[in-house]
Amino acid sequence: MTEDKLKIAIIDYESGNLRSVQKAIEKHGAEATISSDPNVIRESDGIVFPGQGACDSSMVNLRNKSLDTAIVSIIKNKKPFLGVCLGLQLLLEESEEGLEPCLGVFKGTVKKLPSGLKIPHMGWNQVQLDTTHPVFKGIPKNANFYFVHSFYADPESESIICGKTTYGIDFCSAIAIDNVIATQFHPEKSGNIGIRIYGNFVQFVSERKATLCI
Repeated sequence: MTEDKLKIAIIDYESGNLRSVQKAIEKHGAEATISSDPNVIRESDGIVFPGQGACDSSMVNLRNKSLDTAIVSIIKNKKPFLGVCLGLQLLLEESEEGLEPCLGVFKGTVKKLPSGLKIPHMGWNQVQLDTTHPVFKGIPKNANFYFVHSFYADPESESIICGKTTYGIDFCSAIAIDNVIATQFHPEKSGNIGIRIYGNFVQFVSERKATLCI
């Protein structure tokens, strides 16, 4: 009997280009489904939460589709979760960009990049990684990744931060704690090194699934 493919859900909340993320996951042999159905997302083996856009409209879309509660419960249930760009920022409690409360998975605030800089911060920049998390396996400690953002996540706890980038200030560009990994940069726009992160995530999902089935 052929082993079923891993099922990875890409959360669709009308924010960002999801097809490039889907292709990056499929490249590594997993089944990637773009969905806004909380049941489909809960039943998947792993979750990717990408996004570009505004905090308020994104949070309204998430709540209207009951995706906010689905995301929080998925994370609490230790399912592998990868956030990208806005998908990192919305994990915190609030954003200076708007009035809507964020998901509140982690304590902290999303802040605007300092004035005097070219905004948005767009293009390649170095990420100083300090982590042994398997999703970053084989990724150099000072690799360059592609960014597009005007705000950045500022978690209250330094312990969850595994990557920092300098753009006027040193800001959090990656977090990793157990089943939750999130990046401010876009791995799917960062060439082979970014695609490797998706490959590592697929492997991480596979290993988690095998452990749960024992």
